[in-house]
Amino acid sequence: MSDLSDLSDRTLTEAPAPASTRHVDAGDEGYSKDLKSRHINMIAIGGAIGTGLFLGAGGRLAGAGPSLAIAYAVCGAFAFFVVRALGELVLYRPSSGAFVSYAREFMGEKGAYTAGWLYFLNWSTTTVADITAAATYAHFWSLFTDVPQWVLAFIALAVVLTANLISVKYFGEMEFWFSLVKVAALVVFLIVGIWLVATSHEIGGHTPGLASVTDNGGLFPSGVLPMLLVIQGVVFAYASVELCGVAAGETENPEKIMPKAINSIMWRVGVFYVGSVVLLALLLPYTEYSSDQSPFVTVFDKLGVPGAAGVMNLVVLTAALSSLNSGLYSTGRILRSMAISGSAPKFTARMNKGRVPYGGVLFTAAFGVAGVGLNYFMEDEAFELVLNFASLGILGTWAMVMICSLHFWRRARQGRLQRPAYRLPWAPYTQVVTLVFLAAVLVLMWCDGGVGRTTVMFVPVIGAALVGGWYLVRGRVAELAAARD
Repeated sequence: MSDLSDLSDRTLTEAPAPASTRHVDAGDEGYSKDLKSRHINMIAIGGAIGTGLFLGAGGRLAGAGPSLAIAYAVCGAFAFFVVRALGELVLYRPSSGAFVSYAREFMGEKGAYTAGWLYFLNWSTTTVADITAAATYAHFWSLFTDVPQWVLAFIALAVVLTANLISVKYFGEMEFWFSLVKVAALVVFLIVGIWLVATSHEIGGHTPGLASVTDNGGLFPSGVLPMLLVIQGVVFAYASVELCGVAAGETENPEKIMPKAINSIMWRVGVFYVGSVVLLALLLPYTEYSSDQSPFVTVFDKLGVPGAAGVMNLVVLTAALSSLNSGLYSTGRILRSMAISGSAPKFTARMNKGRVPYGGVLFTAAFGVAGVGLNYFMEDEAFELVLNFASLGILGTWAMVMICSLHFWRRARQGRLQRPAYRLPWAPYTQVVTLVFLAAVLVLMWCDGGVGRTTVMFVPVIGAALVGGWYLVRGRVAELAAARD
């Protein structure tokens, strides 16, 4: 006991450990550093602009009305706290394993195992949501109307999977242009929307303006409860904010690139998410929107501009494919970090000549194939069902990031390491409040009933699966750890 006390006293007084003695993750080896500043910036700006906003906002507007903008603002603030906490950890030690690597350093292999598989739950189900959204968007055009949704979902998965396996440089270029298209489209929508409101230009027989809100039940047409209940779905809209933290492991000079990229998230939330929802509410009564069509497509369709709705639908299709591409990319890196430590299947650690961890990418894609089957048997409910399960993965992943951040803050207070100048503000209160918020979202999912309550009922099942899985892999984890030591 005295030895432990002596060690504790020394760590309080010693200078922070030099970079050469920091935690080294074997899973970070073998990657190229081909992602440039423009790639990271566009991944951060456009990474979360996907199915949660372009498709999910339609049904949520119909349910909660204009108050959906408040839900986006609240969730966006907590998403920023999460990515800011992750950014601090990235500047301390960039890693392609991201929060899995940090969980390994601060909480041991059990923490890394839990963080990794919760993240996989997030993206394996998000993959299904993305290919479902892509198939739904494709049905907008008459050419694809008679094509079964599951066929379109399979084609989307096959195309993106092929592209993802080439190289990280190719991934970066694709995401740069995907994100540029999404951002440009939203900028155009914002400009057109503001002009329509300012000029009171008629849309489908309706005059846009504040009357769209005040004459249709106000900010809370169905009360405050529906706004609270949609929060778990809104969280899904921010599911990709952590992607830039994963990508930091494959870029040069992350200490210069990451702060700018992460700080851009705050104004992105304010302008693109909240701003878009506010405009949508002003342009048409909330009852005009539905879960069957992107709300942006609804506006241009009713506006009657020839081809405008088709162009916007192409943009939202791009957003879905971009999100799918990002999910395959990030889970491939996370699974490799886990596999090298023994907590994921061995083959997920394999890399191809392009330095892409193809084993992990293919493993995630296999769950996408299962999603194709879901689209065959449950065409109407597929998106909502997997969105709720994805939300569970997101909540777990964000919680692990904040727990890692708390451990990091505590060690810095003890003098065992040095926090970078770029920090999460108001620590440790920010972490605690964010964790309380995440727990509250879980309660809201239960209160929502239906699919949300069913999803929460699976939490003990997921917990039991994690515990059972750990007992299956712990022997190999210990064996590999001993070999490294």
